[in-house]
Amino acid sequence: MTVRPRRRWGVVLTALAGCVAVLVPTAASQAATAGSHQVPRTAVIDGKRLEDARKRLERGDPALRRAVRDLTVRADGWLGQGPWTVVDKPKPAPSGDVHDYLSQAPYWWPSHPKTPENPWGCPYVQRDGERNPEVDTGTDRPDIGKVVNSTTTLSLAWYYTGEKKYAEHASKILRTWFVDPATRMNPHLNHGQFIPCKYDGRAIGIIDFSQMYTSVLDAIAILDTGAPGWSGKDRSGMRAWNTAFLDWLVNSPFGKQEAAAKNNHGTFHDMQVAALAVATGDKALARRTVLDARAKRIDPQIAADGSQPQELARTRSWHYSTFDLVAYTRLADIGRKVGVDLWAYRGPQGQSLFKAVDYLLPAATGAAPWPHPELEFYRYAATDVVHAAADAGDRRAKAAVPRLQAPPGGDLWALRPAAEQLDSIAG
Repeated sequence: MTVRPRRRWGVVLTALAGCVAVLVPTAASQAATAGSHQVPRTAVIDGKRLEDARKRLERGDPALRRAVRDLTVRADGWLGQGPWTVVDKPKPAPSGDVHDYLSQAPYWWPSHPKTPENPWGCPYVQRDGERNPEVDTGTDRPDIGKVVNSTTTLSLAWYYTGEKKYAEHASKILRTWFVDPATRMNPHLNHGQFIPCKYDGRAIGIIDFSQMYTSVLDAIAILDTGAPGWSGKDRSGMRAWNTAFLDWLVNSPFGKQEAAAKNNHGTFHDMQVAALAVATGDKALARRTVLDARAKRIDPQIAADGSQPQELARTRSWHYSTFDLVAYTRLADIGRKVGVDLWAYRGPQGQSLFKAVDYLLPAATGAAPWPHPELEFYRYAATDVVHAAADAGDRRAKAAVPRLQAPPGGDLWALRPAAEQLDSIAG
């Protein structure tokens, strides 16, 4: 698979940035009167930090003004796109229900020429790290990425500028994909990452959502602070969808299989369950999930030196090492909300999240090459997880922050202080 850097944010245009720079003070003043005074009850991000950043922006903080310029350029790029829906793919999932989500396994390729007798070119064979372009046509995988990325960006842009166009478009996108009966997705992933002629769906297809859906939960929480276009019906519809989805993740055979995974799939599953539990009011489940992650995840998945052996075994070892830490650091964010300090945990061999982040620092800062297999190295992939460790008290990470590479479109950590996957890869 040839992995491409995330391009969802667009290009920062000098002229447009200049225009936005003029608008920021007025927009910030609008935000102060737009009804968004309450602290967002986010599942992952610290809502108080969002509120504090908004207040600093209103006082003219120059660094935040620059970040908001980058953010609004990205948001403006989404205004003319969407909404998207699962019901418009060329063919339904194997169930026959157009409301069922469908995606194709990204690293599986046909091994024979496609013919009328064998239209898929079956059997399919695995080529780890090499993305089959078929997965971006005829399934819902590309569109759910757009749903997540757009609503995350648009909700933040509304929160920091008060411009209702951002909230209204985010609301329309969420309503279309999750709430409207004619276009909504059924709350399960029974047909995620199917393999032609082999499986109609697989448990590991849950990663399609678990790697990014928690950002939607935070977007919803931001809109819940009084966004124009976001109604009580939308709020209750999303809560019902999230409750049903959480039940499926915990109790379905696929959900249980993914929970048993011993690499990033298991970490992301835990993160998604814990965040959904917070969002739907089951803090006991969230707390239990974070507590269990100490012996269930950190002990076996992080080595004494901070490396992650299961991720180093991949052809994209840098990507998967940073990727897994996105899940860990976000799980630690959730832990703070339920009284668990995951950063403070030390395993029997001294394993910790701090050590795992520190293991990345030489490559993240450009001080040394990454010493493991990597098909396409993007230094900025580690930027957010280093920020997270620095904020949590890691002195080495804090010292490394000035030497980090900003991701395409700018570093938005100050506006949404929770790690995101910054290099684009699916699977």
